Amino acid sequence: MEWIQEQLQSFLPLVSENNLVQASLIFLIAAIASRVARAIIERIHRHAAGRTANPLDDHLFSILQRPVATSILLIGIYLALLKSQLVVEQMPFIESVLVTIAVFFWLRCVLDGARFSLRLLSGDDSRLKVVQNHTLPLFENIAVIIIYGAAIYFIFVAWEIDVSAWIASAGILGLALSFAAKDTLANLFAGVFILADTPYKIGDFIVLDSGERGKVTHIGIRSTRILTRSDVEVTIPNAIMGNTKIINETAGPSSKYRIRIPIGVAYGSEIPKVREALLKAATSIEKVESDPAPRVRFRTFGNSSLDFELLCWVAEPVLRGQVSDILNEAIYNEFNQQHIEIPFPQRDINLRQIPPAE
Repeated sequence: MEWIQEQLQSFLPLVSENNLVQASLIFLIAAIASRVARAIIERIHRHAAGRTANPLDDHLFSILQRPVATSILLIGIYLALLKSQLVVEQMPFIESVLVTIAVFFWLRCVLDGARFSLRLLSGDDSRLKVVQNHTLPLFENIAVIIIYGAAIYFIFVAWEIDVSAWIASAGILGLALSFAAKDTLANLFAGVFILADTPYKIGDFIVLDSGERGKVTHIGIRSTRILTRSDVEVTIPNAIMGNTKIINETAGPSSKYRIRIPIGVAYGSEIPKVREALLKAATSIEKVESDPAPRVRFRTFGNSSLDFELLCWVAEPVLRGQVSDILNEAIYNEFNQQHIEIPFPQRDINLRQIPPAE
């Protein structure tokens, strides 16, 4: 501002010594500069920003035209009134009014830009995973609070209002609210960290340390919801989710899930025949994946049986119970056809007769 005044002081006396004429000239120059600045920004928007694939720069140039042009015009009005010396005593009041008007124009611009940027981020998971469609309202509200707070601060400064007491009161109020809503805040921060770290996402099958297992249907700021296999929805606070062990059955390079079917056969059974029967039962089921192929492992010598385990894969964890049921039936039928015995626990009891006491 001082540099502009110095330049005008060296130029205006060459035109006229009259303050009103100089003030009128300042206002005219400001009006022209305002139109020129708006035209330049519009031209950049049309020819330069339009060539990029990112829509953010197009939007920013489109919303910058009005606040930039208005700010130049307001500066011109201030300098013209100052030069006219008609309202010297009222200049502090006029300056505060002009700054307040400028703050309102820039407030709308910054709010529009922040909302557009957040919506752009929420539509692209590769940029910022924490900003998603269901968390967008939270970040929009935070942005609105911050921007409005900054605007109110600048307005207070423009009107020379001491904000230290307001800031101290806000700090005390915030401390009191934080103690009153500590559980809510814990869930809030845990929800943000879950969205940022992504230990699970919507559609994943997870198993909690407490035993609950189900499909994630909703990840909110306060809680996470999972739908169990009994079609019961369980709502768990994010503070608990952030401090518990979670097994994500869907995570990894593939969503496939391995099923383990333990089976025991009688001692004396032919091991190659058992392997063949188990693999035949697995490959006969359509929902068992062929890649990776099913396999059989001879695990151990049990008390009453030779213990095997059939390992095969299904497309997703939700099929575990259904395919296990079909596999058990197929194995039982195949063993019956192949005359492979499934033993039951046996115990040998020896009865010892105690001789009568003499």
